[in-house]
This record gives sequence, structure tokens and C-alpha cells, in this order.
Amino acid sequence: MGTATEFPSRLSATAPPSGTVPASGNAPEEQAAFQPPDEITRGLFSSGRRFVRTHPLASDALLASVLLTLSSVWLAGVPLAGVHPAIVQTALIAAVAGRRLWPSAVFLFTSALAFAQWLLGFPLMGDVALLVALYTVAAHQSRIRALLAAGVLEAGAVMAAVKWEPAGTPARSLLFLSATVVAALFAGLAVASGSRYLTWLDERARRLEVERDQQAVIAAAAERTRIARELHDIVSHSLSVVITLADAAAVVSRIDAGRAGEAMTEVSEVGRRALTDMRAMLGVLRTDESPAALMPQPGAADLGALVDGVRAAGLAVHLDVVGSPFPLGAAAELTAYRIVQEALTNTLRHAGARHARVTIGYDEPQVTLTVADDGTPPSPGPGLGLGPGHGLGPGHGHGHGIDGMRERAALHGGTLRAGPADGGGWLVEATFRPVPG
Repeated sequence: MGTATEFPSRLSATAPPSGTVPASGNAPEEQAAFQPPDEITRGLFSSGRRFVRTHPLASDALLASVLLTLSSVWLAGVPLAGVHPAIVQTALIAAVAGRRLWPSAVFLFTSALAFAQWLLGFPLMGDVALLVALYTVAAHQSRIRALLAAGVLEAGAVMAAVKWEPAGTPARSLLFLSATVVAALFAGLAVASGSRYLTWLDERARRLEVERDQQAVIAAAAERTRIARELHDIVSHSLSVVITLADAAAVVSRIDAGRAGEAMTEVSEVGRRALTDMRAMLGVLRTDESPAALMPQPGAADLGALVDGVRAAGLAVHLDVVGSPFPLGAAAELTAYRIVQEALTNTLRHAGARHARVTIGYDEPQVTLTVADDGTPPSPGPGLGLGPGHGLGPGHGHGHGIDGMRERAALHGGTLRAGPADGGGWLVEATFRPVPG
């Protein structure tokens, strides 16, 4: 037999009521949709509901006191007033105080008292306790127990209708008493259904809050990964150019001080650009800086400046544009730029190449990026078919540069191939279909 405090916990594990809409994964909208009305969650109704649920014995004792007072007033005004009727009526109504703590036991106890009352031969207004007990079983117990209790009470209604005829005739009395039994049964079932629905709403709201928090954590992790990838591209490329220029300046400083000065000036410019890019990227993590203050992300239109910077580092790079450019969207623009940047950085750092060619081909809705150089193809590495060059550092196994480019292309439903070219050198080719945004 369940108690009032156990009842909500059992209901929270039940399936949602029929006709409700399952979760679609959109936590904020669903949480608003499943939020109970204010008149249910706030105000006098909510306070009374909480008191009834958290203090079952006190609230039921108050109900029993009201019923006993009304029944005693009625009993005092009828001819059958006496000690035995008063005792039976008091026992019937007193049992109501424990109806939610022991629903089935209270019903069986009141039914036994009512049968003894029937044998003694006096009707009582206190028999309303039977209807309260039936309502409680229907509201807090299983439907099978509720139907069994209704059957027992209906048998008592037949016996009372035949013996006492409260409505004047046995037929009318049976109809009246049966109606009260059915009303008590369906009232309890309705309350049980409403309680299950409210409990499910509350549980659903809690789950949606958890899902919302989880989605926020996932989004933050994805953003951290994106920022780490961007920082890798910026720092790797800029440092490669700076190191190459610094080495060149050191070599020519004794022969041509003017060219060495130009190289160091270019080092300064590359460093400033890298610092500006890093500040813009890390500014996303600052809560006190508006997004409008951040610099826009680079795109395909900035490939010329990228190529010029690499060319200044000593690598002869040519940029070719094939086809008619069309809008790619901000994300795809950044993807194109970062793939070319990473490929040229690997060429500077590992390939030992003298020439490179960057080709961007537009064939709406497809874009093809090709970065080819004349460097020495790396020797095969264990398990990967790739060696130390082009993003795979010697002695360090598999690098992250090629994986990062491949992930960027995959974000737009594309593919990336990186490996030795047929005519020698190294080739990086990415193809994707951007969605303008």
C-alpha cells in the first residue's frame, strides 16, 4: 500500500500520458511548451496542493473532522440517535484520517463497519466515508484495485437500497446509490490521471533543463576545438614565415644589409598580423567584448594577401582562379582560406620546395582547392603511407595538419586528398559543396 509521499515517485517513472508530444531535442522550446500554467505552479492553489501532498495525515484529519461535525449534527436530529450509531459513525469517519497512508486498508475497514451497520439495521450519513475511501483507492492505487473496490461498494449499494430505500423505492434507491459509487470511482481516476500528467510535466521540465545544460557544454567544447584549430593555423603559418625570413635575414645580413632589413621588416609585419588574428580569435572568449568589435574572419578574397606573405618568405607561389566565383558563405570562405594556409605552411616547413601553385576552381555549387609544390615527396611512414614531410614531423608520427584540413572539408560535405603528385612533389586537393549563409 502506497503512501502519499511514495505516490509521486512512482508516477515519475511512468510513460507520458497519451496524446502528448515526445521530445524533439529542442530543449528550450520544449521546456516552454511543457511548462505548467502559472495558476497551477503559483498562488493559493499551489500552496494548498503542496500542503495536501506534504502533510497527508494532517489534511485528512481536517477532512475527517469536518465530516464528523456534519454527520453528528445530522445524527442529533434523527430518531435513531443513540450510542451505537454514534460509535459506528465516529469509527467510519475517523478512518478517513488515514486514507492516503493506507488506502486499501481504510477501504476494507470502512466496508466491514458498513456491513456491521447493515446488520444492526440503521443508516448513517457517515456512510459517505465509504465514497471517500473508494475515491482514495482510485486516485492512489492501481485500476484493478479501484475496480474491485467499486464492485464491493456496489454490492453494498444493492444491499442498502433493498433494506433502507433511501430514495423511496428500491429501484430509485439503487440508481441513486450506484450513481454515487460511479461518481466516486471516476473522480478518483480523473485525479490520478491529472496527478500523473502534472508529475510527468515536472519530470519532463527537469530533464529538459539537464539536456539544455548538456547542450551548452557540448557547444562550448566544440567552440574550444574550433578556436584551437584556428590558433593552430594562425600560429603555425605565421611562425613558419617568420622563421624563414629570420633565417634569410641572418644569411644576407653580412652581404646586403638592405635586404636583411627588408626581411626583418617583413618579419615584423607578419608578427603583427598574427598577433592581431590571435587577439580577434581569443576575443571570442571574452564576455565583456561585443562580437561586432572583432575582426572578420579571412576568406577566399584574402588568398592573394596570403600568397604574397608566403612569397615574401622566399617560396615562389602562383595563385590561379578558375571559373566564375560565387558566394560560398562565411564558414566555407574560412575553410578555403585555412586549407590553403595549412598546405602552404607545410610546404614551407617540410617540403624543401622552390615553387608552389594554388588553384581555386569554381564550378557551382562545387569548389576545388589545389595546392601543389615541387618539393621532395616524403618517404612512406608506418601504417599511413606518409613520411616526415608535409605535416608529419620526423620522429613524431602522425601530425594534426592534414587531419585538420580533412575535418574542415568534411564540415561542408567534402573530401581532401594529400599525397605525392604524379609528376613529383606534393599535392593537396580539397573538394566541397558550400552552403551559402
